[in-house]
Amino acid sequence: MSEGTAGRAFPAAMDTGSVTDTHSLHENGAGFDGPRGTILAVDDEPDILIALEDLFEDSYRVLTTSNPNEALEILHAEPDIAVVLSDQRMPGLTGDALLAEARAFHDAQAILLTGYADITAVIAALNRGGIVGYVTKPWDASLLRSTVRQAFERHRLGRDLATERALLRGLLDHAQDAISFKDADGRFVRLNARKAAQLGRDVSGCLGQREGDLIGAKGGTVAEADAAAIRSGAVAESLTSDGPVGAELWSHVTRVPIRDAGGAISHLAVIERDVTEQRTLEARLRQSDKMQALGTLAGGIAHDFNNLLTAILGSLELAAPKVADLPRVQRLIENARGAAERGASLTKRLLSFSRAHDLQARATDVNALIGGMSDLFGRSLGGLVSVRTDLTEGLPAVQVDPDQLELAVLNLCINARDAMPEGGTITVATQRLDIAGDPEIADGSYLGISVTDEGTGIPDEILRRVCEPFFTTKAVGQGTGLGLAMVFGLTQQSKGRLAIESEVGRGTRVELALPFATEAPEEAAGEQDDAPMAARSARILVVDDDAQVRHVTASFLAGFGHDATEAGDGEAALRSFAPGRFDLIVADLAMPGMSGIELAAEIRGRDPSLPVLILTGHAEAMQIPDDLPVLTKPFRSADLANRVSALLDGSDPGRG
Repeated sequence: MSEGTAGRAFPAAMDTGSVTDTHSLHENGAGFDGPRGTILAVDDEPDILIALEDLFEDSYRVLTTSNPNEALEILHAEPDIAVVLSDQRMPGLTGDALLAEARAFHDAQAILLTGYADITAVIAALNRGGIVGYVTKPWDASLLRSTVRQAFERHRLGRDLATERALLRGLLDHAQDAISFKDADGRFVRLNARKAAQLGRDVSGCLGQREGDLIGAKGGTVAEADAAAIRSGAVAESLTSDGPVGAELWSHVTRVPIRDAGGAISHLAVIERDVTEQRTLEARLRQSDKMQALGTLAGGIAHDFNNLLTAILGSLELAAPKVADLPRVQRLIENARGAAERGASLTKRLLSFSRAHDLQARATDVNALIGGMSDLFGRSLGGLVSVRTDLTEGLPAVQVDPDQLELAVLNLCINARDAMPEGGTITVATQRLDIAGDPEIADGSYLGISVTDEGTGIPDEILRRVCEPFFTTKAVGQGTGLGLAMVFGLTQQSKGRLAIESEVGRGTRVELALPFATEAPEEAAGEQDDAPMAARSARILVVDDDAQVRHVTASFLAGFGHDATEAGDGEAALRSFAPGRFDLIVADLAMPGMSGIELAAEIRGRDPSLPVLILTGHAEAMQIPDDLPVLTKPFRSADLANRVSALLDGSDPGRG
C-alpha cells in the first residue's frame, strides 16, 4: 500500500457544497440525513468487511459477503440495493468483472476499493461505465462516505427518473387523449400512439417532424395556435372540429408551455381530447329543451285553437237549420264548416306532436291513411314539389299507431322536399315485401312503405348517423334532428324495419317494413248528422271562461231539450250550485282561478252522486282523474248529446 489516501469519482456526480455538509453531519455523529438505503460490501478480507459495516451502519442497511458469487445471488434477491462496494482483487472473480456482470441485471451504483497496483483495471472499468468511482486503500473515511453518498444520491435520482419515465410512458400509452410534446420550433420530441395515428404515421415517423408538415393545409392553423401559446406563456384551451358538416369530430385542445431551468419556454405539451360524444349530448339536450318548449307551446296553441273551432263549428251547426231554405247560404256554411274541420284535423296533429305517449298500435289501412293525407301534403310541402302515390291495392292492414305513422310519412316527405331545393317529385308507394335473412327483422311478409325523392342524396359518413336523435345537417332553426329518429323509433316499436338507400346527386329512398295485423281495421263510425232529443229534460250547469264556447255548449244543450245555466268560472259555478239544483255539470278543464278538476272535486264534496263532464281542447294540459269523464274539443252536437245522455242514464264509459 502507498502512503496517504486517494479517491476518484465522476465529476457529474460531485456536488461540493452538499458533500461538505454531509461530512459535517457524519463527523459530528449526526448520521445520514435522508432515506435509509441498502449497500452491499464485497471483500475477501473479513476485517475490511467489519470496518465497512462499522463505517456505514448508522446511515445505511449494510449487507456484506466475502464471496463474489454470493454477492451476485444477493443482488438477484435484493433489487433495492443502491450501492455496491467491491474489492478489486478477490479469488475467483475480480471486482471489475463482478460489477460488470451485476450491471447486466441490476441498477446499483458500483464503487471499487483498490490499491494503486490495480489502477489499470480501475481505469478500464471506468471507461466501460461499469463503475461510478473508486477509492484506494487504505481509505479516508470522509472521502469514502462522500463517494458512497454521491453514488446513493445518483441511484436515487436514477430511480426517480426511471419512475417518471415509466409514469410518462404509461400515460402516453394508455391515455384516451392524443398527447404530444414539441420543442420551441414545433418539432415532436415525444408523442403517444393515438396522436401518431391521427397523423397517419407511427410514433417513430413523427419524431423530429413538425405537425404542419404532416397534415398539409391544416398545418398553418395548428402552427399558429402553438406559437400563440408559446408567446403567451399561459395554458391555452380551444375547441376544434374536423370532418364534413354533420359528421364532425370535435376535440378539446389544451396547450401547456413548459419552461426550462432558466425560465424560458423550451417545450409545449399538447393534449387533445375527443369531445364528439359530449358535444352530441349537449346538442341533444339543447334540442330536447327546445322540443319540450315547442311541445308546451304547441299544446297551448292547440288548446286556444280548439276553443275557437268549438265556437266556429258550433255556431255554424246552430246556424244551418235557420237557413235551410237558402241553398246558397247553406253552401257557404258547409264550406266554412269543412275548413274548420280541416283546422280541427291540423290541431289534432299539432297535439300529437306536442304529447309524449306510448304507441297505440291497432289494425290500420295504410293505403287509406296515405290517401287521406293529400290535403296535408299540399299544405305542408309547398308548391315546388309534387307528391305522386303508387299504392298496391288489396294489401292487408298493418299493426301500427296510425297517428304516428301519418306523422312519420309526413316527416319523410318534408325531408324529401328539403333535399330538392329546386323542386321535384316525391313518390310515396306501398307494396308487399317478403323478407328473409335480415338480422334486424324476423323472416316473413311485411307491408313496405317507401318515400323516394330526386334530391341531392346523402354522403356515406352522414348516412351512418341520420337516425341518431337530434342529428341534423340543416341550418340552425331549420331542423330538429328528430324526424328520422322518430320514424326509426316507430318501426322498432312496431317490430318493423327502416332501410335507407341514397346516392349523392341521384336521390334517396326510405323504406319502412311493418308487420301485417292479425285482424281487419275497425270500420269508422258513420257521422250522425242530427243530435238525438233528450229522453227527459235535465238541469245542466255549463261552466267555461270562454263566453263563445260557453254559449255554443249551452245552446246545444237547450236544443236537446235541457235547461242550461251558464257560469263564467269555478267561483261563479259554486255560487250558483246547491245540492239537488242540477242534474249534471259540464265544465271546461283549463280555467283561471279554479280548474275543471278542482271544481269537480268541490262539487263531489257537496253532492257525491252528481255527474261532472269535463270539456277540453288539450287533455294533456293536466292530469285528469280516471273516474272523470272527458269530451275533447271541438265536438259536434251529436257527440255532446250522446255523452250527456249516457251520464244522465249512468251508462257513460268515462273517456271520449
